[in-house]
Amino acid sequence: MKKSLSLAITATVLFSGIASSTLLSAKPASAEQFPVEAFKPTPDRPLDKNNLQKPMTVQSVEKLENGVKLNLGDQEAYIRLLTSDMAKVSILNKGDKEYTSVGIAKTDWPAPKFNIKEDDKKIVITTDSLTVDIKKSAFGIKYLDKDGNVINEDGDQGVGYENGKPYVFKKTNKNENFYGLGEKTDGLNKRGKEEGIWHQDPYPYESKYIYQSVPFFIGLKDKKAYGILFDNTYRTYYNFAKESDDYYYFYADGGKLTYYFFNGPQIKDVLDRYTDLTGKISLPPEWSLGFHQSSWAYSQNDMEEVAKEYREKKIPADGLFFDIEYMDDYKAFTWGKKVPDPAGLGKQMEEMGFHQVNIFDPAIRALPGYSVYDEGTKKDLWVKNPDGSYFLGKLWPWNPSSPPDSVYPNFLKKETRDWWSMQFKPFFDTGIDGIWNDVNEPVSFIAKDHWTLPLDAVHEDDNGVKYTHEEIHNIYAHLEVEGSYNSFKYLKPNVRPFVLTRAGYTGTQRYAATWTGDNHSTWEHLRMSIPMNSNLGLSGHPFVGNDIGGFTKNKELGEIVTPELFARWVELGAFLPFSRDHYNNDGDSPSVKQNINRQEPWQFGKDVEDISRKYISLRYELMPYLQNAFKQAHETGNLIQQPLVFQFQNDPNTYNNEDQFMFGDSLMIAPIVHKGETSRDVYLPAGTKWVDYWTGEELEGGQTIHKDADLGTLPMYIKQNSIIPRREVQQYAGEKKLTNLILDTYLKGDASYSYYQDDATTEDYTRGEFNITDFHIENKRNHIEFEQNQKVQNYGSDIQSYTLKLHNSTAPKKVKAASRKYKKADSVDELNKQERAYYFDSKENILYVKIPVNERHKVKIQK
Repeated sequence: MKKSLSLAITATVLFSGIASSTLLSAKPASAEQFPVEAFKPTPDRPLDKNNLQKPMTVQSVEKLENGVKLNLGDQEAYIRLLTSDMAKVSILNKGDKEYTSVGIAKTDWPAPKFNIKEDDKKIVITTDSLTVDIKKSAFGIKYLDKDGNVINEDGDQGVGYENGKPYVFKKTNKNENFYGLGEKTDGLNKRGKEEGIWHQDPYPYESKYIYQSVPFFIGLKDKKAYGILFDNTYRTYYNFAKESDDYYYFYADGGKLTYYFFNGPQIKDVLDRYTDLTGKISLPPEWSLGFHQSSWAYSQNDMEEVAKEYREKKIPADGLFFDIEYMDDYKAFTWGKKVPDPAGLGKQMEEMGFHQVNIFDPAIRALPGYSVYDEGTKKDLWVKNPDGSYFLGKLWPWNPSSPPDSVYPNFLKKETRDWWSMQFKPFFDTGIDGIWNDVNEPVSFIAKDHWTLPLDAVHEDDNGVKYTHEEIHNIYAHLEVEGSYNSFKYLKPNVRPFVLTRAGYTGTQRYAATWTGDNHSTWEHLRMSIPMNSNLGLSGHPFVGNDIGGFTKNKELGEIVTPELFARWVELGAFLPFSRDHYNNDGDSPSVKQNINRQEPWQFGKDVEDISRKYISLRYELMPYLQNAFKQAHETGNLIQQPLVFQFQNDPNTYNNEDQFMFGDSLMIAPIVHKGETSRDVYLPAGTKWVDYWTGEELEGGQTIHKDADLGTLPMYIKQNSIIPRREVQQYAGEKKLTNLILDTYLKGDASYSYYQDDATTEDYTRGEFNITDFHIENKRNHIEFEQNQKVQNYGSDIQSYTLKLHNSTAPKKVKAASRKYKKADSVDELNKQERAYYFDSKENILYVKIPVNERHKVKIQK
């Protein structure tokens, strides 16, 4: 959010985010104060390919319960099969223990069934879906599928250590593509690119290093997918066939050579297994799936006024967010004078149906008498310098000339994480419902340290073992958000947590949603958001979003949110997994700086307000569909915002498609992302038929069409033979009971949907309190048949009826269930008053059938 302290380049480096020297006690920073190098990490350490380890030879083999241990001379290798399609590879100096980072959620894997064959040249380990072929000299590993096809193979350069840097070379060909690595700004497909994994508060935003660090990627070769997690918390590097079409490689600045290999062949299979290993997301509370509003920096008065406007204008919204200005002199876990009555505000927000989320930064101001600092000091919870003194960094207030005055929690200690969890109690007591962790890369505005903690800062674990910041940097935020997440477990048991984070590591998805930081109000950043979110999802982080409209403003650089840009962004933003309008108001309360940079939907005139209401309302209509998409992510690692390649990997035309995406499994979004455009080309993936959401036109897949789209139109397409559960619009989650479930159906042959429902608030679902109802609709020769199977019924649902909504239909001769006939209605309103009835809209060619939830017979619609 804010405080990459949005930079503008003019003749010198200036901070556009620091316009209010009164509030932040700052003058614009000059290039002398902060050279560009301050915003970049310490220089990369290139791999010296002339100094690679000499090829190793397998000298002896020891069979293990789940694989083999290989004697490689000075080193040894462990190749363990965790499942029939997942292997862990460790190459270590003799005597070293195998490594598992905090990103790994599951370590107790029962050994799968496998066979081992050995001869003079190789060792072959085989399961029912994967073969690991180990060449003895020179040592190398080749992975094959059950049909004997090579999935992945070590390169001729091999694997090993170069001056302490673990590395792996892999063979590739011109047809292989690469995805993942978390949050990146350089597009969807990583082939031909160099990438790095290291948290950084970036400048510019389009930097090699940005906020998230996920050392996991997916390879797609010959239409088959595999995945590799390089489980190393040091800075890691990737060269995806940039040097040669014949190989790619990855390496790290230090640490052990440990990676996991996942066989597909579907991308979905890879992600399912990868998130088995690193953790799947918990089901979030329904309100967190709604629309949210935020600004740097709302006061209590602003929050109350904005809440009132949303309700009066009938624009649905659930969350309102407090940025750093709510604090007392930027002291974490305090309320300042801008929020004079936190408890009263919390009560008012609850009465209006809003959920309040506050930001919490990791830097703790080192001010004696400040209870959080005093307590943490007494408990010895801070990161230290090499000499044992506490490291002092600089965050807020922004003042380049003042000395460092903040300590940083040592989250490597469980004691610290638990202490952090308990700090939220007074905030939960006043009514906040969510936690927002920011600048947790972590950021310290000290130029010589490259805006983070120095690499030699010391973190200590619960056993007294010391680690340098160089090793902990990439997992610092992960450990912090674990503490934030557990605050709900300790202080609000049985309430579903909502934590939002800027930084994270592999596995952070099990604790928090991610937003992509301080984007800018430009068309370029609108376009960039789609592949960014896609690769985060492909890295196991499906609960992702961007600041709708862009956060940073700079008129001199053309960074300003125009009505057109906001309209197009909110159209897209209504279909993000995490949907929030957040903007930079230069640290001033909007009520102080009226109509300067404001970005609530009604600030752009009636047309844009109406467009915002239309698409945000549509999001709330689709809430049952969205909740079920999150349920799939929770169970299988499935994506919510999906690049087209995720579902359609057999169609090469999807491999580089960056400006369309699937919202859930059935709805394709093709937003307008260029200034002034009122039409665009849309690619319809092969292998299925598509229906234009707005016109009902049926279209063949495997073609590119041209779609007109005025400012109020977002091109949207439905996969044929889909059922999309919907409901009536609410202004906020829980405003109205769901009594009638709409089954929006696009049918040619047959369609099925497994509908999941729970209370959407508590963790009772983990104890089996949920319902699953399977719907099946089939277009037969002379009738359409609907049936339901209430497979699991352990939750007291309020649903009384279903409305089957059949698109591109014809007027039926009759509708009946067994011998009971359904009544013909003359309008939708009349239909809604009936228990069993149908209505045919001849203008739209839509058939509505009202079916009671207790209908036990098949419903037959006679053609």
